[in-house]
Amino acid sequence: MSSIESKASPLSVMSSNSAWEYLVDATQRSMLFWDVMRQRGEQYREHMAQTVPHVLHYEVELVMDGRTLPRPVNYGLTRVVPPKGVKVDLTRRPFVIIDPRAGHGPGIGGFKADSEIGVALKAGHPCYFVGFGPDPMPGQTIEDIVRAEAIFIEKVLELHSDADAKPCVIGNCQAGWALMMLTATRPELFGPIIVAGSPLSYWAGVRGKNPMRYSGGVLGGSWLTALTSDIGAGKFDGAWLVQNFENLNPANTLWTKQYNLYSKIDTEAPRYLDFERYWGGHVMLNGEEMQAIVDELFVGNKLAAGMVRGSDGTTIDLRNIRSPIVVFCSKGDNITPPQEALGWILDCYDDVDDIRTHGQTIVYTLHESIGHLGIFVSGDVARKQYSEFSNNIDFIDLLPPGLYEAKFEPKTADTVGADLLSGQWVMHCEFRTLDDIRALGGNNAADERRFAAAAKLSDVNLALYRTFVQPFLRAAVTPEAAEWMKRMHPLRLPYEILSDSHPFAAPIESMAAWVRQNRTPAAADNPYLALQENASRLIIAALDGWRDLRDNLAEWTFLSIYGLPALQAALGIDPADTRPFRKAGRDPMHRELVEARVADLKSRIQTGGLLECAVRGLLYVGMARGGPDARAFEAIRRMRQDYPTASELTLADFKAMVRDQYFMLLIDREAAIAAIPALLPPDADLRRKAFTAIQKVLSAAGEVTGEAAARLARIAQLFEADTGRLLPKVIAPPAVSSIDIAKDRKLTAARRLNSQR
Repeated sequence: MSSIESKASPLSVMSSNSAWEYLVDATQRSMLFWDVMRQRGEQYREHMAQTVPHVLHYEVELVMDGRTLPRPVNYGLTRVVPPKGVKVDLTRRPFVIIDPRAGHGPGIGGFKADSEIGVALKAGHPCYFVGFGPDPMPGQTIEDIVRAEAIFIEKVLELHSDADAKPCVIGNCQAGWALMMLTATRPELFGPIIVAGSPLSYWAGVRGKNPMRYSGGVLGGSWLTALTSDIGAGKFDGAWLVQNFENLNPANTLWTKQYNLYSKIDTEAPRYLDFERYWGGHVMLNGEEMQAIVDELFVGNKLAAGMVRGSDGTTIDLRNIRSPIVVFCSKGDNITPPQEALGWILDCYDDVDDIRTHGQTIVYTLHESIGHLGIFVSGDVARKQYSEFSNNIDFIDLLPPGLYEAKFEPKTADTVGADLLSGQWVMHCEFRTLDDIRALGGNNAADERRFAAAAKLSDVNLALYRTFVQPFLRAAVTPEAAEWMKRMHPLRLPYEILSDSHPFAAPIESMAAWVRQNRTPAAADNPYLALQENASRLIIAALDGWRDLRDNLAEWTFLSIYGLPALQAALGIDPADTRPFRKAGRDPMHRELVEARVADLKSRIQTGGLLECAVRGLLYVGMARGGPDARAFEAIRRMRQDYPTASELTLADFKAMVRDQYFMLLIDREAAIAAIPALLPPDADLRRKAFTAIQKVLSAAGEVTGEAAARLARIAQLFEADTGRLLPKVIAPPAVSSIDIAKDRKLTAARRLNSQR
């Protein structure tokens, strides 16, 4: 045999070495993986043994226990204790975060340091958290929860009676629509509200992308919800809601989540266990609660149309909300797509003027890719969107009524007015119309008829179930049987099976400890690792393909069945009807109130003083730009501090004055501008100083150009300011003496007296 033949090939040597290296690594990773599963099970047992299991990163103190209320609920109000090194200003408006009770336990709003709670504390706001226990109180309803949350907000207002403004309240997911209901019935309690990932228009979506909205129709309606509650002896297991989320992405549920842990076992375990503590903390709901949610909201889609009524007969109309509404949604969210988060605006209003006549300010922001849970737990989102909302909440509160989209751009060394910004981003609120919401996509008239038919059929099926099945099932299911079925739920069982109580737990733990001491991971360039990754991608592609096939079949089934003219006619729906089924009704009283308000504002166009003229001029120029800017608001805030006339007003009074001047410009812009010279004080120096302040605010966001520059020149003439002296930026606002203010007040009072005569 030749020497060449007697020697092993370098390639074969390399291959066998790589194979052995990979085999050792894979075996060790497998052992460590199962030990993490053991830790997960033990963590689950310890977590669920707590009285109120939660995943908050922060220490909290109980302020109010909802179980002691006249209508007891399993909710509670807690105060978030600022961590060491974080100081809050008790004179600033408090933040209240309400977590969703949609299958999981509380704490997602404060899951990490970079969270909704974290950024609010960092911005100096006192912070409160509304959480809940794992089991509902007997007889507890959605309306009871809404009333309890109102009592919680009243308590926060009482504790912060000296704060400069009303609380900002954040509602995550399911808590968002509950917050909207509460704010519509008790608008006087709230400052701005933020609804994050909250489904408010449940039928909305686009074909081929939002399959979850079809599930109610494909399953025949809400009878299955009643069945699930009945086999739980009157309680609905929130694990079934989590199961719905899991089913949306089978590749992640069945493979990716576990494979990511296995492939990165040396670094991924802490993050995995941290998240699993939240994901496995399932809670219970009363059957009546869940049935109302499904019938009234998910299938019935009644909230945006103003068809939900309280027990006293009061209609819940979202147009009654008087606080600014911030809607945060994402194109990557397959649970609450932008159409569901924003479609209620189309249901409630005809156009932007309709929004304005209701005195509403709506600001929405769209993330391009983040998923549903990422809206609440992503550190990047917290440091950007929530941080800017927290830093600029007074700016949002001061925005005139209308529809805006919040945009963010990074602050750099070249950013104009960077000294006016406290965060790392520049927040713009750009003017939008309802056409911008429609451009996101939605249903046509035929689709609306299909969903309306599904809602009707759901009522029929539910009535049949309650008549022929429910009495027998309720008699057969005992509390013990319900508890057994709860523990055997396919999502709970993996947590229950493998923990320290399992007979194989001790050997797994000891072998994993030995592996950690003798860990020999494969080299990064090992070819078998590449094969492993390729195999993983093939598995994911196969599961994604099955998901797409399933979703397409569900959509086709829904559209085909509920699009049948015969079925629609049988359910009392005209197959030829093209009218919107979800449009909120119009109140004749509202038109009368608007007309009275318009007449009042017209009568006051000729009244006011230097401050009103400055705000009127500022708004007149600003309306020609793309939209308000956080830097301009900060300039206004500093101007208010330096001008006694403005600083004596509370934020609420200043906001009311700004809104009045804004509406005057909308009603009769030319008359409002033409009235300025007669309202200004005769002191030329005082007028020039006021105009310089206007210029400072406008230039804070950059150079004034185009139509805005032409309007600014006109205001300069009205204030008799020297337009040749206009500068892009003014370093500081001019000082205004108390003598100047007194002169202005006397002249204003004299004008009002003359007008009354």
